[in-house]
Amino acid sequence: MARALAAVAFLLAALLVASPLAAAAATHDIPAVFAFGDSTLDPGNNNGMATLVRADHAPYGCDFPGGAATGRFSDGKLITDYIVESLGIKELLPAHHDMDVTVEEQSTGVSFASGGSGIDDLTAQTAMVSTFSSQISDFRGLLDRIGAPRANEIANKSLYVISAGTNDVTMNYFILPTRIGSFPTIDQYSNYLIGRLQDYLQSLYNLGARNFMVAGLPPVGCLPVTRSLNLGSEGCVDDQNAAAESYNAALQQMLAKMEAASPGATLAYVDVYTPLKDMAAQPQKYGFTETSRGCCGDGLPAMGALCISVLPQCLSPAQYMFFDSVHPTQATYKALADHIVQSHITKFVK
Repeated sequence: MARALAAVAFLLAALLVASPLAAAAATHDIPAVFAFGDSTLDPGNNNGMATLVRADHAPYGCDFPGGAATGRFSDGKLITDYIVESLGIKELLPAHHDMDVTVEEQSTGVSFASGGSGIDDLTAQTAMVSTFSSQISDFRGLLDRIGAPRANEIANKSLYVISAGTNDVTMNYFILPTRIGSFPTIDQYSNYLIGRLQDYLQSLYNLGARNFMVAGLPPVGCLPVTRSLNLGSEGCVDDQNAAAESYNAALQQMLAKMEAASPGATLAYVDVYTPLKDMAAQPQKYGFTETSRGCCGDGLPAMGALCISVLPQCLSPAQYMFFDSVHPTQATYKALADHIVQSHITKFVK
């Protein structure tokens, strides 16, 4: 019996070592994860802001530990929560604006992302949230509070997760076309956004950042809000997805060129478009029964201040791809996080 138990223990240990998640947690020297961008990475930075783009109220957080509405735009955790957990750094990635999070806690990772923000300052200013440049300023301030030389080591070895651009493209060009006058084609606007993003990445590089994971655009034509506003189309809106594909191709070219010109840097492109498109096309693979409507509002356009408990709610968010008309459910984020950790974290572990 003892030999049998020992054999089982050995097999379990071997499986754990073989797991990409376990391997990453066991061998990396990443001290922290820092996130910048929009609501997909915002764990509550907008709480208390004079903006409608807030998720610090029910039904948001209904599947979060304790059922707390932390400000995360989902029923539960975000991708970055799963990333820091998989690395064994901590269970959740907190919000920089959370006054209860100490500098010491922030030194092991924090999110500066702000729901409603974008690469274009106009996007954030319209939503009355933090611009990308102000997020970088907040990071610079954190490094100052940590102090050299420790801050330099943290900045150099940490992982930087970037997700922005969706609000710019969907709001400024397709829903409220405020940028068409300055950029007559979506490709021109995309090039402008990618140029701005490169400047922001360079600013982080100048602060010591070396390890980047930069997400491309999702299939914006498959968002519930997009489908609701394009009643004449069946399924996803093809021209908007095509715009996202074109943007992502240009983004990959920029990241490759910047990496070649930046000694010591790794700039990994994170493809969220393909897995999300696959979820929309083959929901049964992921345990979903609904991909075209958000759980909050159950088909009504609802997000942020418009997503409230008095609206119809689905019974099982885990069966929905989207929690509101824009943002994924925890189940979707978990599936994406598993894909990202297995595909990209190995590039940053020693």
